[in-house]
Amino acid sequence: MSLHTPICDLFGVRYPIVQTGMGWVSGSRLTAATSKAGGLGILAAATLDYGELETAIGEIKAETDNPFGVNLRADQPDIDARLDLLIREGVKVASFARAPGKGAIARLKEAGLVTMPTIGLQKHARKVQEWGVDALIAQGGEGGGHTGSVPTSLLLPQVCESVQVPVLGAGGFRDGRGLVAALALGASGIAMGTRFLLTQESSVPEHIKAQYLKTPVTGTVVTTAIDGYPQRVVRTPIVQRLERSGPLGKLFASIGHALSFRALTGTPLGLMVREALAMKKGGRMTWSEVAMAANAPMLTRASMVEGNADVGILPTGQVVGLIDELPTVEQLLQSIVREAEDTLSALAQLHTEAA
Repeated sequence: MSLHTPICDLFGVRYPIVQTGMGWVSGSRLTAATSKAGGLGILAAATLDYGELETAIGEIKAETDNPFGVNLRADQPDIDARLDLLIREGVKVASFARAPGKGAIARLKEAGLVTMPTIGLQKHARKVQEWGVDALIAQGGEGGGHTGSVPTSLLLPQVCESVQVPVLGAGGFRDGRGLVAALALGASGIAMGTRFLLTQESSVPEHIKAQYLKTPVTGTVVTTAIDGYPQRVVRTPIVQRLERSGPLGKLFASIGHALSFRALTGTPLGLMVREALAMKKGGRMTWSEVAMAANAPMLTRASMVEGNADVGILPTGQVVGLIDELPTVEQLLQSIVREAEDTLSALAQLHTEAA
């Protein structure tokens, strides 16, 4: 009962453990396995077209009646249709890397969905709470993919003290001791990406998983060379080349990837140009960074789907250096819960002895 937290009631799950929506990784198989095992699986939808998303949701529902979530990009051109799909299909949680607007949050809330964005700063936590989100993930700098600079151990208590909605800690978690630590810092549970990426149900090619398992704690780097925003990845030769490349080299390399992504997803060229212009106008990005942002999904796909790490990137959390096995999702959740209960019991014993 000590592991039953408010997030369990909010999501309708057994354990306060969430598998995050990782592009090209969190497909229907991994999502369904996590939800079946008692956690909350989240399907990554940003890299799926509408038809693929509809199919994936159907596959998950065919595997389990347990609640699951879908991760969306709030700026996708067909976001309204995707929200309609989630509502119609009875999806429990809509998660976002960046919070949607107040209107979308209100619409989801009215339909009974839980809205949960990921944030990396205390001020953003306060803002999304004002907008009406039901929960949030606070990801520290140890996390994989796009990440901030504040360590989880500092961000989590800061955020938990600032909001009244349940908070999940992310960045650096892999086991039961980490879950207990997150609870001690005020969180209602943990969200993990890298740990779930390295499971048997993950669709990542086995030789790519093996490369992850060989990565030490010091083998990752936070770089802006991929798309202009800080992103933690494994330090590979292609990442080092990108960091050494000048603006012109990045521009030419990225245009090819962007066109490949357009062909794969069917994104109209005019829409890509408009998005690029919006990125350029809305920030301080160079044209090469704008182009890289447009093609960054292809760099991830090259490794995660095609298994070619020579031309792709390996997004990861720093915790990768502490992972040395590939359990099933059920084995992973059971080991986390068992270790968390043992840790709580040991702490309780220390308290009893001290008294």
